[in-house]
Amino acid sequence: MSDVNEGPVLQFLDFLTVEKNASQNTILAYKNDLAQFQQFTGQADPMDWWKHVTPDSVVAFVESLRAREYKDSTVARKVAAVKSFFGFLVAEGQTEADPTERLKSPQVGKSLPRALTVQQVDELLEQPARKNTPESQRDKAMLELMYATGLRVTELVQLDTSDVSLESDPVTVRCQGKGDRERVLPIPQRSADELRQYMFKVRRRMAKDRVERNKDGRHRYPLFVNRRGERLTRQGFWLILKNYAQMAGLGVDITPHTLRHTYATHMLSGGMPLRYVQDALGHASISTTQVYTQLTDQQKRVEYDKAHPRA
Repeated sequence: MSDVNEGPVLQFLDFLTVEKNASQNTILAYKNDLAQFQQFTGQADPMDWWKHVTPDSVVAFVESLRAREYKDSTVARKVAAVKSFFGFLVAEGQTEADPTERLKSPQVGKSLPRALTVQQVDELLEQPARKNTPESQRDKAMLELMYATGLRVTELVQLDTSDVSLESDPVTVRCQGKGDRERVLPIPQRSADELRQYMFKVRRRMAKDRVERNKDGRHRYPLFVNRRGERLTRQGFWLILKNYAQMAGLGVDITPHTLRHTYATHMLSGGMPLRYVQDALGHASISTTQVYTQLTDQQKRVEYDKAHPRA
């Protein structure tokens, strides 16, 4: 496959970064989507492949995605990447014809996210405690923090030790969310105790005096590190969570976002106002948060059906 980091694609990715303030996850996803589209069209020239794209080839690409049983949401994102790319080319005057102009974005139904029950969360959080290793103590602190705050996995792994304020009451964590929006979240006592144990008794041994440097040369000290003392990655956390979920008998479809869904659902069920949950999750729009009210209503109906004699 040719390198999509060349030519107009590189300009497009830079545009997303600088002008649209897109997250690194979005940039990487669009880069991969465009690479897949380029490979599908069979155009090897990294500079001019897009000039040979036709409306028929775009439709054929979408049909191939559906034939491979991609999820609707994934197809929609890939279509959005291709449409955005050609829209950028037209706006920049690099082409007059947009082969995606008549292509409609796939309709994606909003499915309710899965949330764990309180009992399932307890079982999940107990799994690391059944081991006595530095990694398991780190994992216990991470899982407790994720469930206690609803952090995105990217926000979790980007935390530095300086982002945790152990001396405040309550203990807080500062994170950088989408659009560089910063928020400070309180950490419940139990989760704070696990984090304190990890930071004082485990992390220093695991980190092995490793530090990171910012572009300006300043030192950064990752909060959660792997066995090599390096910052834990999103993929690393996902594998850790998957292992504990299987140990707890929760199945294989538990993802880091499941804990975020669970946090939001449990907070709303417990009476926290929707606006507070929106702020805690870092949602720009409250409509994004409102999906969790549907989830709690659905759960209440299930419990009602179980309890009412005539249900």
